[in-house]
Amino acid sequence: MSVLKCTDVSFSFGNRTILENASFVMQKGEHIGLVGLNGEGKSTFIKMITGSLTPDQGKIEWCKRITTGYLDQYSSLTKGKTIREVLREAFQHMYDLEAEMNELYEKMCDCTEEEMNEYLEDTGEIQSELEISGFYQLDAKIEEVANGLGLGEIGLDHDVSNLSGGQRSKVLLTKLLLAKPTILILDEPTNFLDEEQVSWLRNYLANYENAFLLVSHDEAFINSVINVVYHMEDGVLTRYSGDYYSFRDMYELKKRQQNIAYEKQQKEIAHLKEFIAKNKARVATTDLAKSRQRILDKMEIIDKAKEQIKPTFKFKECGASGKFVMSANDLVIGYNEPLSKKLNFVIERGQKVAIKGANGIGKSTLLKTLLGIIPPLSGECKLDYNIHYGYFAQEEDYSRNTAHEEIWQEYPMMTNAEVRGALAACGLTKEKIESLMVVLSGGEAAKVRLCKIMLKECNTLVLDEPTNHLDYLAKESLKDALKAFKGTIVLVCHEAEFYSDIVTDVLDAEKWTTKIL
Repeated sequence: MSVLKCTDVSFSFGNRTILENASFVMQKGEHIGLVGLNGEGKSTFIKMITGSLTPDQGKIEWCKRITTGYLDQYSSLTKGKTIREVLREAFQHMYDLEAEMNELYEKMCDCTEEEMNEYLEDTGEIQSELEISGFYQLDAKIEEVANGLGLGEIGLDHDVSNLSGGQRSKVLLTKLLLAKPTILILDEPTNFLDEEQVSWLRNYLANYENAFLLVSHDEAFINSVINVVYHMEDGVLTRYSGDYYSFRDMYELKKRQQNIAYEKQQKEIAHLKEFIAKNKARVATTDLAKSRQRILDKMEIIDKAKEQIKPTFKFKECGASGKFVMSANDLVIGYNEPLSKKLNFVIERGQKVAIKGANGIGKSTLLKTLLGIIPPLSGECKLDYNIHYGYFAQEEDYSRNTAHEEIWQEYPMMTNAEVRGALAACGLTKEKIESLMVVLSGGEAAKVRLCKIMLKECNTLVLDEPTNHLDYLAKESLKDALKAFKGTIVLVCHEAEFYSDIVTDVLDAEKWTTKIL
């Protein structure tokens, strides 16, 4: 039974075709991964099926009597509400039923016998429905899911208006999972989760009895929870059965077979054209030449398989820093209250250090404190006098600049061609280079930000979750660039498989945090 069906859907944005006569079917209980390189239009497709965008043509049909839940990073949270109150909204229909039942109990204080019988019957039905739905265990359920995604560390009585972007995303995801809709639609749900929380979500989704559509660039994660892949490329949606790694194998095989067929057909075309050219002028062989021309005219031309554009990341290096690049002496980090115990450490020239640990315990705060972006609560931190660093922040507000303007504004001495060349090397097409930062996909915007760092001569890189949103080709290139970089690296990343063969040392933030884990 299909719960969602898209037929001959087309959508264009300006001169660019996002989808062309695309078809998509989601069957009941299917766990689908929507995959494709940055900028192929995955988020646009999600906006169409959720009704935020209308396709230029085609039909999108949802099965009747189903509920859908969409992890929308831009949903608003009401100021003044606690996390617990927001999470309870996932069960609002049950609380409404409880309120209705309590009103009926109040009416029983002053009613006729006939009304009393009617009220008793209604309250009995409501009571049964609440019990079957697990209403009286809701708080325990809320705490179970909230703790699994790390909200317990923040505190469920915390005002949602004081949350960071990552914490806010966790609240939205937790609320969505608690609502348990017939269909879940998740766009990069792991971006703000640490390894333990990703593991919890992986187990939850792998055992989820309903259908879901997942977009994620975390290959290991998506592979472990899906059983169907839809690949988005050049406006075409192609369905593959199996997990993500099986899809990758089948996709590569399909490309090789297409290229073999292409080469074979090109040889055949060349042979036919040569025969026609030699024989069309001769009276004796002109009919044979015309016959070959008809074969050529009717031939369905095979295209060469598209070569995926892999970004080429490379960081410029400058003169070496001193021996001790960064140091902390009884350093305590935080904002209004401490996030750490007293920290004492030194990062030496040439070290490549990964900082790991649960989200919300101060990893990003530590980087900002070390770089002098925010002051320490106490103690001191020092940067080497000859440090030249490039900093990639986890979250960034985008201006109304185009990608081209974003680079040119920071490097005004570059020529137009140099700016375009730098962005193209990072995997951005001409159209994307001229697009506003606010309309680029998360992965495309990250490539622009990395481009800024790569144009700067550095001896130290400080990168806070740089792999968020990047597709697998961009991740591979970034990993190669970090391996090749001869300077110092301080890296916050929740993907151990990404950094494990890059770094020389790993700092566990959970050993110095003041948060109760």
